[in-house]
Amino acid sequence: MLHPSYSELMDKINQAVEPGEVPVVNSRYSIVLAAAKRARQIVAKHGSSAEPDEKVLKPLSRAVSELYDGSVSIMTDEEFETEMARLLEEAEKEAELKEQMQAAESDAALNSGEGKESAEVGDEDYDDGEDDDEDDAEDSEDGDTEE
Repeated sequence: MLHPSYSELMDKINQAVEPGEVPVVNSRYSIVLAAAKRARQIVAKHGSSAEPDEKVLKPLSRAVSELYDGSVSIMTDEEFETEMARLLEEAEKEAELKEQMQAAESDAALNSGEGKESAEVGDEDYDDGEDDDEDDAEDSEDGDTEE
Protein backbone atom coordinates (compact mmCIF):
# COMPACT_ATOMS: atom_id res chain seq x y z
CA MET A 1 0.00 0.00 0.00
CA LEU A 2 1.97 2.95 -1.32
CA HIS A 3 -0.62 5.66 -1.56
CA PRO A 4 -2.14 6.75 0.70
CA SER A 5 0.26 5.97 3.48
CA TYR A 6 -1.00 4.85 6.88
CA SER A 7 -0.35 8.26 8.40
CA GLU A 8 -2.09 10.10 5.51
CA LEU A 9 -5.09 7.80 5.81
CA MET A 10 -5.24 8.24 9.59
CA ASP A 11 -5.04 12.03 9.26
CA LYS A 12 -7.78 12.05 6.61
CA ILE A 13 -10.14 9.85 8.66
CA ASN A 14 -9.52 11.82 11.88
CA GLN A 15 -9.80 15.28 10.32
CA ALA A 16 -13.43 15.67 11.44
CA VAL A 17 -12.57 14.91 15.07
CA GLU A 18 -12.64 17.95 17.31
CA PRO A 19 -9.60 18.68 19.48
CA GLY A 20 -9.90 16.85 22.78
CA GLU A 21 -12.14 14.09 21.37
CA VAL A 22 -10.96 10.54 20.95
CA PRO A 23 -9.78 9.98 17.37
CA VAL A 24 -11.74 7.54 15.23
CA VAL A 25 -8.53 5.76 14.25
CA ASN A 26 -5.52 5.85 16.52
CA SER A 27 -3.25 3.10 15.21
CA ARG A 28 -2.16 1.30 12.06
CA TYR A 29 -3.88 -1.77 13.39
CA SER A 30 -7.29 -0.07 13.42
CA ILE A 31 -6.74 1.19 9.84
CA VAL A 32 -5.88 -2.33 8.69
CA LEU A 33 -8.95 -3.76 10.45
CA ALA A 34 -11.26 -1.15 8.94
CA ALA A 35 -9.87 -1.63 5.42
CA ALA A 36 -10.03 -5.42 5.70
CA LYS A 37 -13.60 -5.34 6.96
CA ARG A 38 -14.66 -3.06 4.11
CA ALA A 39 -12.84 -5.27 1.59
CA ARG A 40 -14.79 -8.29 2.88
CA GLN A 41 -18.03 -6.34 2.49
CA ILE A 42 -17.10 -5.49 -1.11
CA VAL A 43 -16.30 -9.12 -1.90
CA ALA A 44 -19.55 -10.29 -0.29
CA LYS A 45 -21.59 -7.76 -2.26
CA HIS A 46 -19.84 -7.80 -5.64
CA GLY A 47 -17.71 -10.92 -5.59
CA SER A 48 -14.04 -11.03 -6.49
CA SER A 49 -14.41 -12.21 -10.08
CA ALA A 50 -12.43 -9.37 -11.66
CA GLU A 51 -10.32 -10.46 -14.62
CA PRO A 52 -6.59 -9.74 -14.28
CA ASP A 53 -6.49 -7.56 -17.40
CA GLU A 54 -9.35 -5.32 -16.26
CA LYS A 55 -8.57 -1.89 -14.82
CA VAL A 56 -10.67 -2.63 -11.73
CA LEU A 57 -9.34 -2.03 -8.25
CA LYS A 58 -8.95 -5.07 -6.08
CA PRO A 59 -11.29 -5.13 -3.05
CA LEU A 60 -8.63 -4.02 -0.56
CA SER A 61 -7.40 -1.18 -2.79
CA ARG A 62 -10.98 -0.10 -3.34
CA ALA A 63 -11.64 -0.19 0.42
CA VAL A 64 -8.58 1.98 1.16
CA SER A 65 -9.60 4.40 -1.59
CA GLU A 66 -13.15 4.65 -0.19
CA LEU A 67 -11.81 5.32 3.31
CA TYR A 68 -9.43 7.96 2.01
CA ASP A 69 -11.97 9.88 -0.09
CA GLY A 70 -14.62 9.69 2.64
CA SER A 71 -17.26 7.73 0.73
CA VAL A 72 -17.15 5.20 3.59
CA SER A 73 -16.75 6.11 7.22
CA ILE A 74 -15.59 4.22 10.27
CA MET A 75 -18.13 4.06 13.08
CA THR A 76 -17.56 3.44 16.74
CA ASP A 77 -19.53 0.63 18.35
CA GLU A 78 -21.89 3.16 19.91
CA GLU A 79 -22.51 4.90 16.56
CA PHE A 80 -23.07 1.53 14.93
CA GLU A 81 -25.62 0.48 17.56
CA THR A 82 -27.45 3.80 17.23
CA GLU A 83 -27.53 3.52 13.44
CA MET A 84 -28.73 -0.09 13.57
CA ALA A 85 -31.50 0.85 15.99
CA ARG A 86 -32.58 3.69 13.70
CA LEU A 87 -32.58 1.41 10.64
CA LEU A 88 -34.52 -1.26 12.52
CA GLU A 89 -37.12 1.29 13.60
CA GLU A 90 -37.45 2.51 9.99
CA ALA A 91 -37.87 -1.06 8.76
CA GLU A 92 -40.55 -1.76 11.38
CA LYS A 93 -42.46 1.40 10.41
CA GLU A 94 -42.20 0.48 6.75
CA ALA A 95 -43.46 -3.06 7.43
CA GLU A 96 -46.35 -1.69 9.48
CA LEU A 97 -47.29 0.73 6.71
CA LYS A 98 -47.10 -2.05 4.12
CA GLU A 99 -49.32 -4.23 6.30
CA GLN A 100 -51.86 -1.41 6.65
CA MET A 101 -51.88 -0.85 2.89
CA GLN A 102 -52.41 -4.56 2.24
CA ALA A 103 -55.27 -4.61 4.75
CA ALA A 104 -56.85 -1.58 3.07
CA GLU A 105 -56.50 -3.21 -0.35
CA SER A 106 -58.01 -6.41 1.01
CA ASP A 107 -60.93 -4.48 2.53
CA ALA A 108 -61.47 -2.64 -0.75
CA ALA A 109 -61.48 -5.93 -2.66
CA LEU A 110 -63.95 -7.45 -0.21
CA ASN A 111 -66.20 -4.41 -0.38
CA SER A 112 -66.21 -4.38 -4.18
CA GLY A 113 -66.99 -8.12 -4.27
CA GLU A 114 -69.55 -7.88 -1.46
CA GLY A 115 -72.33 -6.54 -3.69
CA LYS A 116 -72.06 -9.52 -6.03
CA GLU A 117 -72.16 -12.02 -3.18
CA SER A 118 -75.18 -10.42 -1.56
CA ALA A 119 -77.04 -10.42 -4.88
CA GLU A 120 -76.37 -14.14 -5.28
CA VAL A 121 -77.48 -14.85 -1.74
CA GLY A 122 -80.50 -12.63 -2.25
CA ASP A 123 -81.51 -14.60 -5.38
CA GLU A 124 -81.55 -17.84 -3.39
CA ASP A 125 -83.68 -16.33 -0.65
CA TYR A 126 -86.03 -14.53 -2.99
CA ASP A 127 -89.60 -15.23 -2.04
CA ASP A 128 -92.18 -14.96 -4.78
CA GLY A 129 -95.07 -15.74 -2.42
CA GLU A 130 -96.30 -18.87 -4.18
CA ASP A 131 -94.32 -21.43 -2.22
CA ASP A 132 -95.18 -19.86 1.12
CA ASP A 133 -98.89 -20.38 0.64
CA GLU A 134 -98.36 -24.07 0.02
CA ASP A 135 -95.99 -24.32 2.97
CA ASP A 136 -98.44 -22.44 5.22
CA ALA A 137 -101.28 -24.73 4.15
CA GLU A 138 -99.21 -27.80 4.95
CA ASP A 139 -98.21 -26.32 8.30
CA SER A 140 -101.82 -25.53 9.25
CA GLU A 141 -102.88 -29.11 8.44
CA ASP A 142 -100.21 -30.36 10.82
CA GLY A 143 -101.36 -27.94 13.44
CA ASP A 144 -98.05 -26.03 13.41
CA THR A 145 -98.39 -22.34 12.89
CA GLU A 146 -95.61 -19.84 12.79
CA GLU A 147 -96.19 -16.50 14.39
